[in-house]
Amino acid sequence: MPNIKSAIKRVEIAKIRTIKNASAKSALRTSIRRFEEALSTDLENATNALKKTSRALDKAVSKGLVHKNLAARKKSRLSKKLAKTYPKVS
Repeated sequence: MPNIKSAIKRVEIAKIRTIKNASAKSALRTSIRRFEEALSTDLENATNALKKTSRALDKAVSKGLVHKNLAARKKSRLSKKLAKTYPKVS
């Protein structure tokens, strides 16, 4: 444990941020799981869930929670799953 007052404060802030980031990452994983569950219901639910998940990924990138390439990769894979599950009917 540090002795200097400012260092003690930094340790406390680091703990708080670690908890907050863990919570946000958990919420992101939950959003992705909800999308995958919505795939089994119908196209409309799945599309709405994909929108919410994409928004959550974009917010995570802006907050520095995940890397932008990771978010882009996940969004791409999720939209591919949606397209594969519900192919366009001509």
